[in-house]
Amino acid sequence: MQVDAETRPTLLLTGCNGQLGFELQQRLVNLGRVVALDRVACDLAQPAALHNAVRDVRPDVIVNAAGYTDVDRAEAETEQAFAINSLAVGLLAEQAKAMGCLLVHYSTDYVFDGRKSNPYLEVDAANPLSVYGESKLAGDLAIARSGAHALVFRTGWVAGVHGTNFAKTILRLGREREALHVIADRIGGPTTAALIAEVTTDLLARYWRFDDRQSFPFGLYHVAAAGQASWHDYAVEVLRHAQKRGVVLKVGPEQVVPVCAADYPAVAPRPAYSCLDTSKLRQTFDIGLPDWKVGLQSVLDQIIHLPKSPVRDVQ
Repeated sequence: MQVDAETRPTLLLTGCNGQLGFELQQRLVNLGRVVALDRVACDLAQPAALHNAVRDVRPDVIVNAAGYTDVDRAEAETEQAFAINSLAVGLLAEQAKAMGCLLVHYSTDYVFDGRKSNPYLEVDAANPLSVYGESKLAGDLAIARSGAHALVFRTGWVAGVHGTNFAKTILRLGREREALHVIADRIGGPTTAALIAEVTTDLLARYWRFDDRQSFPFGLYHVAAAGQASWHDYAVEVLRHAQKRGVVLKVGPEQVVPVCAADYPAVAPRPAYSCLDTSKLRQTFDIGLPDWKVGLQSVLDQIIHLPKSPVRDVQ
């Protein structure tokens, strides 16, 4: 979706080298002039650098795709996690408010404790189990306090062609190992970076064309592909599709062994159930969201056919 050439906005994109930032770069250029900054150009842990970047660009829209996402390491690097996921986000919100521009930010399903058995609504109480979840929730609250016009998209289990993620790790392990054990009692909504980027671009185009932008339906929205899966379900689907595409595997999909999360303790606790209810997004903007397998298969097709594409462990 494009906007008129005469009124094209300037968009400041942070975290452009992440798996979401990469997808956003490909799509936001259809809306206007994109100033894409990586961590070197704009380190969110450095408030002065962040302030200067926004001041120099003077954007119409700030799209913050940067973040501290290492869930386990955050338990030890609490200050760093909060500096990037909370303090920097609050600063961006304050600058957006002062400049009268729109802020787009991405949050996580890890703000919930996983004790529900049905998908979480935006109004459900947050109760993060980890430092990562706490730092992301603090960022969400900072935006709300700022009074800035903002769209906050909460999502989870993100996978993309660019960057590091669970799907790539499973694909590599399926090629290398003789056996694979994957947790089966953690449930979520696998969502591709491409889908999140498409929703973002669609809503930004609508915002820019909106007759009265002050009354645009800003706020917090859950963005996730339809359906749900366990990590075991996810791994099986990765290997099943890879096998269908001719990838030589040492471990087939039927050989993935389901295990309990308690048998494989991690440094940071994760919610056992973190599916997100997307009714608010779908009803407000009349948006359809595909099944999670559709997006995953598209990502895998691109990964499989990329020449010499490196696959690394999820950090």
